[in-house]
Amino acid sequence: MKRIYLDNSATTKPDQDVVKTMEHINSKYFANPSSVHSFGQDARKIVDEARDFMAFYLNCDSSEIVFTSGGSESDNLAIKGIVEASKIEKPHVITSQIEHHAVLDTIVELEREGRIEATYIKPKSNGVIKVEDAEAAIKENTALVSIMYINNEIGTVEPIREIGKMIERVNKKRGEKNKVFFHTDAVQAAEYFQMGTKYLHVDFLTITAHKFYGPKGVGLLFVKKGTPIKHQIVGGGQESKFRAGTENVAGIAGMHRAVVDMLKRKADGKMEEAKKSLPSLQVYSETKRIKKLRDKLSKGLLEISNSRINGCKTRRSPNNLNISFKNAEGESILMMLDQAGIAASSGSACTSGSLEPSHVLTAIGVTHEWSHGSIRLTLGKDTTEEEIDKVIETMPGIIERLRTMSPLKN
Repeated sequence: MKRIYLDNSATTKPDQDVVKTMEHINSKYFANPSSVHSFGQDARKIVDEARDFMAFYLNCDSSEIVFTSGGSESDNLAIKGIVEASKIEKPHVITSQIEHHAVLDTIVELEREGRIEATYIKPKSNGVIKVEDAEAAIKENTALVSIMYINNEIGTVEPIREIGKMIERVNKKRGEKNKVFFHTDAVQAAEYFQMGTKYLHVDFLTITAHKFYGPKGVGLLFVKKGTPIKHQIVGGGQESKFRAGTENVAGIAGMHRAVVDMLKRKADGKMEEAKKSLPSLQVYSETKRIKKLRDKLSKGLLEISNSRINGCKTRRSPNNLNISFKNAEGESILMMLDQAGIAASSGSACTSGSLEPSHVLTAIGVTHEWSHGSIRLTLGKDTTEEEIDKVIETMPGIIERLRTMSPLKN
């Protein structure tokens, strides 16, 4: 049985180029990049080249790149780092009700400890955060706004550039001593959306390599030059003293390779055109292909009675489909799909297995009966039309069987 993988928002399969690059680095450039001997300096060169290229990709300076272990660490460093560096006695942090738990739980924890005040903005029913709501939430003691770029469950695209520009206007009135900083978790955005930090008007930006065909366990945080931030890991002077610990040389090289391959896809294999077009390059044939397949999947599954799409239909990641089937339990759908060789998820991979309804779906007003029947299917660069046809063919029988077993009436 051919297996079909539709859980690319949880993680992507590393490119073979990435795997080969990491094997080469691990065997040849194994030394500690902080060592002064030639072995160490060879490893340092690998890290420096990767830093320069990630800076090119994000349209920032190399000194603004901090390598981390991934998205969760980057989010924690941005949020806790700015709170602990703030001179405000009890800083105020603004976020949304639909953030990834790496952001949401960090802010909730700080609030419970009495270290911050927090505001959790409710999105519209389509999952979009209104810029006006973010502006209205700003107070005299506001130190940080953290809004995700693309929602990991429903794929909604948030107006990050507009929020960033709004915060800059607010800061002009407040002055440098009372500045509001802006962080975005852009983990789900790298493959399909504009990532230029100047374009987005952000002070912090989080990405992780395993969401764009790179390795797990490596990511980065963009920290705008001059932004006050306190390190969270102590033990060495690595990463400009922002993040102690010996750098993951092979992982960093793997992320570097993954971005090179990504830009080649965006330029349809023409790297020079990609370099000329950055940071404005956004739409390319691979995105159009994936969106076309996603739309076909959406149309096919909506033919099943009592089904609905969750999230915005227009401001949405091209690879994301979050769909609910009334009177069919989501975990059971996933189990039966897996038996048919199809991998999907119930939302965030970080909360799979939880019996609680999705905090994202709850925040946008999806009732429990619909929320419990929701699944997330996320496509990737290896997804084929034949695979989409197979899912469309398989799903009706699964839903019918589960509804027959359900004590609830359809």
